[in-house]
Amino acid sequence: MRGKKGENHRDPLDPPRRRANKQKGHGTYANDRPPIVGTVGRESGQVRLRMVKQTNRKTLEQHVAQFTRSDAVANTDEWQGYNQIARWHVTVNHGDHQWARDADGDGICEVHINTTEGMWTGVRNFLRPFRGVHKARLSGYVAMCEHRINHKIITPEFIAALTRCT
Repeated sequence: MRGKKGENHRDPLDPPRRRANKQKGHGTYANDRPPIVGTVGRESGQVRLRMVKQTNRKTLEQHVAQFTRSDAVANTDEWQGYNQIARWHVTVNHGDHQWARDADGDGICEVHINTTEGMWTGVRNFLRPFRGVHKARLSGYVAMCEHRINHKIITPEFIAALTRCT
């Protein structure tokens, strides 16, 4: 018989997982909210997603250096973790309800992160049917999501290659 509300869990060292882990702030691998770092090429449309242990300066710098060209312009929000990335950097300030900005006065709002926000919606929708993925397996799901976004199809050959990697 299942436990009743208010009863202690059988094994206090292995408490039941709380639904939706509603902790505030940025997640880390240690607090069971492993962050996923992602970049989208505006011209190429290619997506690079990686699950990381934490989103500190070093991790973000490595991701940007590995997956963007040296002449790329980074469009981000105002989160301070992006301040040290080694690329030309333009921002929008969501705190001031700014979602797009015309930086050069030509009437076109070229500074925005709508492409990235849309990508995150796609990642969330891809992961939703799995109803929670254990953090030990999340990187594999993220790899499948990246492949699906970039190639629009998941082939049997890709699944075979993915299972050989684990």
